[in-house]
Amino acid sequence: MSLAARSTATHAYLDSIGVLNLPPLTSPFDPGYDPLTVEGHLAQSGRLMASLKISMACWLIADDTATRRKIAAARTHHVPVVTGGGPFEIAVAQGRLDAYLDLCADLGVNLIECGEGFTSLADEPRAIVRLAERRGLDVQFEIGKKHDGPFTDASLDEAIATGRRWLDAGAKQLVVEARESALGVGAFDRDGSFNSAFADRIAEAFGFDAVMFEAPNKASQFAMLEHFGPCVRLSNVRLEELLRVEIFRRGLHSDAFAIPKLRPAAPERFAPERA
Repeated sequence: MSLAARSTATHAYLDSIGVLNLPPLTSPFDPGYDPLTVEGHLAQSGRLMASLKISMACWLIADDTATRRKIAAARTHHVPVVTGGGPFEIAVAQGRLDAYLDLCADLGVNLIECGEGFTSLADEPRAIVRLAERRGLDVQFEIGKKHDGPFTDASLDEAIATGRRWLDAGAKQLVVEARESALGVGAFDRDGSFNSAFADRIAEAFGFDAVMFEAPNKASQFAMLEHFGPCVRLSNVRLEELLRVEIFRRGLHSDAFAIPKLRPAAPERFAPERA
């Protein structure tokens, strides 16, 4: 049986048991894997990826050829590539934003993540978006600080206002900070508890099409999906955890099957199988 036939067979089976046919909603990240690993994950799961984030600054010190190979592999699988926000913030602080944007464009990435997670921006959002657009780059903006603790009512109000300014300036999407731990940052308290009320305020302000929530570990991933249901956009998911996230999203994980908003619809519309 060919690969295409196997894919069709599994799709038909999932449809027969009521599993939702969802668009790509998760943006996994590559924290510095070798090209073969990234290529393997793209072959296995590329159709489930909304984008691929080459994260932190690892790609800046990795072999240039290896980085280009990974970006080319993502392009082959029609997966947009986005750079993490840290290199952007450092480029701005060092007065080298133009050089950074030139590099991103030369490598062939699709989007850059901007933010003020550990620095402050002097330029207006529209000016930065315009610089990126001139090079064929789209922009994401990350809301939330990396080192200031979880959101408070005041800091969340400020983050939402900042997010609106960036969307109005032409940013394509917002990302809610959760770092690599989901501890004491963004919508996660210092013990890792998920503040669903704060997350609801963000979702209500922007809608699921415009905002992604970082969910870097199992607890944060499952908490987001259990609360919001299958249509929430998640990012900062490690490549090797993508399939686990997606079976939970579709109610195929044992813990998700008992959750009404995730469990596949009862397939009464299908004729019973013959004995």
